[in-house]
Amino acid sequence: MAHLTQEVGELARETSHLYGVEKKKYGQGAKDLGDEIVDVIFTLVCLANSKKIDLDKAFKKIVKEKLNKRDKNRWEKKK
Repeated sequence: MAHLTQEVGELARETSHLYGVEKKKYGQGAKDLGDEIVDVIFTLVCLANSKKIDLDKAFKKIVKEKLNKRDKNRWEKKK
């Protein structure tokens, strides 16, 4: 969980540098936002694997719930 928090913090920091008011300090190199997102996803996959969670099954369940129930009118569906 601590590692996940670290990775999410890095993603938040990079997002802030790219889109927020916080600018990078002198000498800080640019990081790829996609790389930071993948770091978070990879850490979550590792956590799920360590707890023997079937992510495919869980993902399908939650997406179905969100798209068909709770958030069904939140977005305009594309054809």
